[in-house]
Amino acid sequence: MNAQANRLSTVAENIANSSTVGYKRASTEFSSMILPSSSGSYNSGGVQTQVRYSIADQGATTYTTSASDLAINGGGFFIVEGANGQEYLTRAGAFVQDDQGNLVNAAGFTLMGYEYEAGVDPTVVVNGFDGLTKVNLASEGLTATGSTAGSMGANLPSGAANGDVFTTSLIVYDSQGNTRILDFNYEKLADNQWELEIIDRASSTSLGTQTLDFDTSGVLTTSPATMSILGSALGTIAGTGAELNDITLDFSSTTQLGTSFTPDGGKIDGNAPSEISGYQIDTDGIVYIKYANGELEPRYRIALANVQSPDKLVPESGNVYSQGVDSGVIVTGFAGSGSFGTILSGALESSNVDVADELTSMIESQRNYTANSKVFQTGSELLEVLVNLKR
Repeated sequence: MNAQANRLSTVAENIANSSTVGYKRASTEFSSMILPSSSGSYNSGGVQTQVRYSIADQGATTYTTSASDLAINGGGFFIVEGANGQEYLTRAGAFVQDDQGNLVNAAGFTLMGYEYEAGVDPTVVVNGFDGLTKVNLASEGLTATGSTAGSMGANLPSGAANGDVFTTSLIVYDSQGNTRILDFNYEKLADNQWELEIIDRASSTSLGTQTLDFDTSGVLTTSPATMSILGSALGTIAGTGAELNDITLDFSSTTQLGTSFTPDGGKIDGNAPSEISGYQIDTDGIVYIKYANGELEPRYRIALANVQSPDKLVPESGNVYSQGVDSGVIVTGFAGSGSFGTILSGALESSNVDVADELTSMIESQRNYTANSKVFQTGSELLEVLVNLKR
């Protein structure tokens, strides 16, 4: 009867949490207890129970309208921090911003990740939580970023005469987000040889020169195919007080072929002053700040964790899990790598509870409980007959 009561308890918990995001079904497993018996007598043992959690069983994915709602499609858990500063694992990804801009789920646990630098993955501490920080999306108002890197390619006409000059331009940003126009002057020096000079249009200051050499097929042979223009040559820009950073430019896509001068338009990083309009999270877990001008700036990369035996994790209050003795070592990493699944933004993982199955289990437990009570009742009656024999 006690074993059936335990089963009813897990059924009740499952039904109560059938709508809880990321909840994992609990089940009661039975095993028999055998007492020593002889051929002439039988000692009734009984049954013992053990609660098991289907943590590795993924629930259905439901889609929402909030970009901060997150689900994991595949293996792994979000790493969250409780009010006590302790890290836990969870699949409950219903995150919203709190009054400080931190992403917090419905149970009050804060999402953790690594600070991200564009193009450079953070260093992961594989067997621990060191280096993690709270994912914070607090608005910082207007921001501007000065240019530091870009590229410019062009086809230079091989039939041009020595001394011919062709010009194109590129807009870059200074340290305060003001735009500056740089002119790229290509002058033919000799067969298969050109000189590129970059000039700041407003001040007519030369910021650097580079000789471009080509082979007989018109392929650039200058190596490395980069140059650094010295924005520092402009000093503090009059009228704004800003500075132009030194900018590394890639010109490896430059060719010399028998057609007209054709620049590719170039590319540059940095941005003019713009307000933060929102955020975006991709499948790799990179959290981008979105500006009103459409620019995306990576700020964080969400960390995931996993263990060898997820079903052996220890459930804690708030739909989170901690490492258990038999769960294995916690391993951290990023979405889309190794055994970790991808992250879905604007989605939630539903509970893996099937209410119909739970109702069936409840009816079975109720009948078994009643049947067991009849055994006790019958045993009591037999004992009463035995006692009456002595009277």
